[in-house]
Amino acid sequence: MPVLASYAVHPEESRGRLLEEAPCPTRTVYQRDRDRIVHSTAFRRLIHKTQVFIYHEGDHYRTRLTHSLEVAQIARTLARALSLNEDLVETIALAHDLGHTPFGHAGEDALNEAMQAVGGFDHNAQSLRAVTHLEHRYASFRGLNLTWETLEGIVKHNGPLTDAAGRPVGRYAEKGLPHAIREFAKVQDLGLSTYCSLEGQIAAVADDIAYNNHDIDDGFRAGYITIEELEQVPVAGRAIASVRAAYGDVCGTTMICEISRRMIAGMVEDVRGEAGARIADAAPRSVDDVRALKAPLVDFSPAMAAAIAELRGFLTERVYKHPAIAGKMAASQAMLRELYDYFSAHPEAMSADAGLSATGDAAARQRAVGDFVAGMTDMFALKTHAAIFGTRAAK
Repeated sequence: MPVLASYAVHPEESRGRLLEEAPCPTRTVYQRDRDRIVHSTAFRRLIHKTQVFIYHEGDHYRTRLTHSLEVAQIARTLARALSLNEDLVETIALAHDLGHTPFGHAGEDALNEAMQAVGGFDHNAQSLRAVTHLEHRYASFRGLNLTWETLEGIVKHNGPLTDAAGRPVGRYAEKGLPHAIREFAKVQDLGLSTYCSLEGQIAAVADDIAYNNHDIDDGFRAGYITIEELEQVPVAGRAIASVRAAYGDVCGTTMICEISRRMIAGMVEDVRGEAGARIADAAPRSVDDVRALKAPLVDFSPAMAAAIAELRGFLTERVYKHPAIAGKMAASQAMLRELYDYFSAHPEAMSADAGLSATGDAAARQRAVGDFVAGMTDMFALKTHAAIFGTRAAK
């Protein structure tokens, strides 16, 4: 293992697992966490969950699984460049989307609306619920019994969830913390008012780098954007000019690949430089010093952040809001809402594992239905809906 900076997360200093286990003789605690995630049911299901494009409509479109792998690759690169813990970074990156519903953010919006009476639905909280409760692979505990540092990264990679007084902040300020996070906080304190480790911060930035670039690739493959349109977006235009200077006017697919690799490299180098400067200025001596700071140390420079915001605006208009995408997502939302309503009325029709969770009060049963529907893959949702209602959505 490369030499770690003093402010990196060191495996021998882990705060441990909720339930103590004997150490593994061949792996660090974070390698063991990573392997548990890779072997989990929730991780395998990501291969058939939509990122932006319905996965079965093209073999080369990203799914939640391929997206997570790309995030992990970028995250490891940044971790090594900054002398941080690559194993922990990879683990958080691979786990960050475990709680996503079928059909991408459209599915999340549908479940959030359907579950308002019990606090709504939040994919980040669902990721925590998946690894602490829903996975049932071990005889001695529910969940995966991951280390404190991995759970911290899953929950807080986008920043603190509360202020020092425990009041929810950011996107949780209005409606409060999701139920899954509140409940787990009663069992284990993840320090919700502080920033997470630099490893967790890297996973968040790597997520942004990955999806902004692969959505260009997928959008081009779908025919929603052209090279000429991309040229009008400065960060992409500079990459296009670089490709043409080196190779001339190459074909469209090759051009997109060359654009993406240049943009990813440029964003990674930007984060490396910005994070290096912030670390030098803050001079943390330990990971606890990192957590005590009032701002993240891993982020884009202001110039790159502005360029990415412009790129995201372009993708929103040309890809995410494209009529073909919007129509399929609307149909998918209607389908998931019908599935949720059906299983709420017929909980006995859920799988045996889900049924075991559907005990207790009415709110607990409704959350169990949410767990069941959120855990579906796109295809399972389509087949289940067709079997119940005789129709297929998202076609």
